[in-house]
Amino acid sequence: MRSYISIFIALFLFVNVNAQEKTKVKEKTKGIASETIQTNNPLDVSIIERETGLKGKQNKEEYKITIPQNDLQVTVDGFKIIPAMGLGTWVAFTPHGSGTMIMGDLVLTENDLKSVQQEVINQGLTISAIHNHFIRNHPNIVYMHIGGMGATDEMSRKVHAVLMAIQASRGHNPASSPADSVQTSLDAKSLDAIIGSTGEWSKGVYKYTIGRPDVTLKEHGSTITTFFGFNTWAAWQGTTEKAAVAGDFTMLENEVEPVIKTLIQHGIEVVALHNHMVHEQPRIFFLHFWGVGNAEQLARGLKAALNETGKGKSDHMHMMHH
Repeated sequence: MRSYISIFIALFLFVNVNAQEKTKVKEKTKGIASETIQTNNPLDVSIIERETGLKGKQNKEEYKITIPQNDLQVTVDGFKIIPAMGLGTWVAFTPHGSGTMIMGDLVLTENDLKSVQQEVINQGLTISAIHNHFIRNHPNIVYMHIGGMGATDEMSRKVHAVLMAIQASRGHNPASSPADSVQTSLDAKSLDAIIGSTGEWSKGVYKYTIGRPDVTLKEHGSTITTFFGFNTWAAWQGTTEKAAVAGDFTMLENEVEPVIKTLIQHGIEVVALHNHMVHEQPRIFFLHFWGVGNAEQLARGLKAALNETGKGKSDHMHMMHH
């Protein structure tokens, strides 16, 4: 009799546990499905413009506000750093569920940092990085990356509050000063031929922006594009004999070591290595560089480093095997 009772209890426990496990699997699967299938409402640009008081640029579903820091007189190794060389604050908006996700890169002086980061936190936004882009820059400039998610009108008001904190710290609107320019006599066509890309002129600066179509980058489930700051760029000024180039490499973790090695071996200074985001998938690193010298030699160094990343890496390896 006891053996029958024992068998009955064992069967009861087995069926009960099995049913619970099936329920858990269903719930887990349901949770995964709800995370992966996210419907985004279109971005209402008019709300962003109204709440921030600023006009930006639209790229498909995304919108970006850029504020040139015309008031900052920055030099590095005798070269004048103007907004086109990497001295522009920006905040970008992308659809996220029923609202928006924002990401931004704020250009700050040492005196701006404390009050502006306090405002970012007071507004419920996040700080994902604080770092340099240059060394030997006078005055010293700090870059702070911010993020947040929420209703479009609410996020726009928060961004406006942060931008007003920068204005309050400086005592003026950074963009209100006259836009500066630099004198450049570079041969853009010869640089294009070496780099394998085409740049754009702005105030005497020739800038390349190179995306990473080989990588699908996600942050909180939203795609991060070239327009949203996921790119490699290089900005040039000067002469063919003595050029200056500043820029930013975007790299997967296995690309960091070969890119750094290649740049340094070609006489290009690596001045910063860091993250811009925190929850991105896959993991992405950003490297800032600075080079002064013969323009074509610098371009060849940059091209060699580009060959260590993305599609360039696979093309480079393919050529080596033939």
